Amino acid sequence: MRKVRRVRRNKRVTRRPLKEPLGVNRMYNHPGYRPSAPHIPRENHPFPAVSVIIPAMNEEGRIAAVIAEARAVHPETEVIVVANGCEDQTAIIAERMGAHVLTYTEPLGHDVGRSVGAGSAKGSVLLFTDSDMVIPANELRPYVQAVQRGVDVALNDHTGPIERTEVHRVILAKYTLNSMLGRPDLHGASMTAVPHALSRQALEVIGVEALQVPPKAHVLAIDRGLRVEAVHRVEVGRMNPARGHGRDPLEWLVIGDHLEALETWIQRRGTRGGHHDGGRIRDVVR
Repeated sequence: MRKVRRVRRNKRVTRRPLKEPLGVNRMYNHPGYRPSAPHIPRENHPFPAVSVIIPAMNEEGRIAAVIAEARAVHPETEVIVVANGCEDQTAIIAERMGAHVLTYTEPLGHDVGRSVGAGSAKGSVLLFTDSDMVIPANELRPYVQAVQRGVDVALNDHTGPIERTEVHRVILAKYTLNSMLGRPDLHGASMTAVPHALSRQALEVIGVEALQVPPKAHVLAIDRGLRVEAVHRVEVGRMNPARGHGRDPLEWLVIGDHLEALETWIQRRGTRGGHHDGGRIRDVVR
């Protein structure tokens, strides 16, 4: 199992002072960004129905726009930003946008911020998105609405390109996992990809800690009979900032996540993952 290093919350980031107050226009400094709604609240709702969790590291250029779109998904929304390892003004901008900011001096590692943010969420619907892409509120809203209709885990129906000679290994891992789980209908939909949303019931059944390894949380949701559906497609592959040429540094991390998820499935369903053995009488060979 992966060992996750815990970082004490009381280690605060030393932020450099702002040269001048940040107004709305300066905080919305993502090129070409225009808010989806003309009057988006600038503070969290005191009794939120929806909690939006946004891990963030050094995203001062996007974070205000990401928060604005997140808050516009529902009239009763709280936004939780997990600012970890930031060396810029991400945290202070998020605070001025009215978000609840959890600050860590060191990077928490991939997806740990989701788990931390979920642990502080108050809403009956938890929506997860990332700080490195500005997804319009109307593209986030279907996930919230699906959970409100009774879905426990509302996934992004973005499954990645498969009509290629060589399919990306992460895409193959997602398809393989869903097939092993008896859910080929999900194709490559996965809790690895944002946006996705959980019901409060799903969070309690899966557990906050499991969210650190999204495919493992995916396995637990299906194993425990939660309603898991791919509800809406957002082409995040086109929105993600390019990571440069060469090997994707996250590729083998995500593949390892899927192997850990399969281990969890086998532990719960047996060596063959719940699939029959075809009537083999193996003792004959012994």
